[in-house]
Amino acid sequence: QVQLVESGGGLVQPGGSLRLSCAASGSILSINTMGWYRQGPGKQRELVALITSGGSPNYADSVKGRFTISIDNAKRAVYLQMNSLKPEDTAVYYCNIKRYPLDYWGQGTQVTVSS
Repeated sequence: QVQLVESGGGLVQPGGSLRLSCAASGSILSINTMGWYRQGPGKQRELVALITSGGSPNYADSVKGRFTISIDNAKRAVYLQMNSLKPEDTAVYYCNIKRYPLDYWGQGTQVTVSS
């Protein structure tokens, strides 16, 4: 059984930074990817960033150059460093692990970007 717990969300001014963390617990075999998704109010959940088991990152066009995803294999954790935050980044951010054919999700952490 796998459990994911996100932390690090909060209120930040435009141009500011936040670092999200996601810690995984339980027995995890053959992880394909770890990543972050987000969902604004009334919107669909969308991919923000993901990283493969080999360490190769991919980003949504809207966050390229501003966000950085990283992993700590020993801790089974994934992080999202968010810089130059914009109001349109406001959303609930969800940690995700894909172990084909299954998906594991955290319960989300709120990020609000406002002056």
